[in-house]
Amino acid sequence: MESGPATFAGAVFALFGAGLLAWTGIRLRRGEPVALGVNRVASATLASVAGTGALVLGMWCLTRV
Repeated sequence: MESGPATFAGAVFALFGAGLLAWTGIRLRRGEPVALGVNRVASATLASVAGTGALVLGMWCLTRV
């Protein structure tokens, strides 16, 4: 009964994490800022950590199914 919500949550976290990492990488490759008005290194680091964390959390949820 709990596998449905775990699968949904895992998919959402995994898609968000992968999307955030891809978006951050594309912005950095083009030389564009990740966040306006913030230090480029700090914003890229924070976005990368958040994306990796979401991806790991999504994979963890999917292994609990």
